[in-house]
Amino acid sequence: MTRLSFQLYSARNFQPYSAIFEKLGKAGYSEVEGFGGIYADLDDADLKGLRADLDKNGLTMATGHFSPDFLDGEVKKSLNIAKTLGMDSIYAPHLAADQRPADGAGWLAFGKRLQEMAKPYKDAGYEFGWHNHDFEFVKLADGSLPIERVFEGAPDISWEADIAWVVRGGADPFAWIEKLGSRITAVHVKDIAPVGENKDEDGWADIGHGTLAWPKLIAALNGTRVKHYVVEHDNPSDIDRLITRSIASFKTY
Repeated sequence: MTRLSFQLYSARNFQPYSAIFEKLGKAGYSEVEGFGGIYADLDDADLKGLRADLDKNGLTMATGHFSPDFLDGEVKKSLNIAKTLGMDSIYAPHLAADQRPADGAGWLAFGKRLQEMAKPYKDAGYEFGWHNHDFEFVKLADGSLPIERVFEGAPDISWEADIAWVVRGGADPFAWIEKLGSRITAVHVKDIAPVGENKDEDGWADIGHGTLAWPKLIAALNGTRVKHYVVEHDNPSDIDRLITRSIASFKTY
């Protein structure tokens, strides 16, 4: 079975993380994915403590999310975080609504920014890529899509494909796996509840308990460069349920 990771953002409302690491280790996960809220403000001693806590539970923080501004403005710190925690891949995860370009030219410029931003991280041996949400698949006035412009401007970065957000953006995930498969180095594995269900969880679902055809998606993704499958749920109501049901479903794919 492919090594399975868990995006720690999913557990932000179920503290402390030390307890989450224990649950993940016992459930059979081998990796976690971090995000800025976990490590951006930690000093060296605390970073080493976090690493020790992960090691104790048989977990590796193989991938991490860092905001574009942090990656641009805190290169040395970002590299130190990645090295201390044992990452092999770094992903810029999001642009707030008020920071998103309004047209194709703006998204192309953002892609070029990512291309430049990636250089010190790729030079240090890290995979570097962009993680999508739904807004990258909404057509612009010129008929193009932000996802197209981003990767046009950044020909050398990879893609952490969040399949459920692709679907929520109104796009066909299989078509995008085929189109950008050579870019895919990590995948967010989450599910979408049937219409009208799981409203208290923003319409998301545990893997295998929603509407996405994950067995077929995994088969399609096997033809890409994917190294990390990362379980995620943006707003779970029960973290134990999410942890155990998701890995149980994934083992069947």
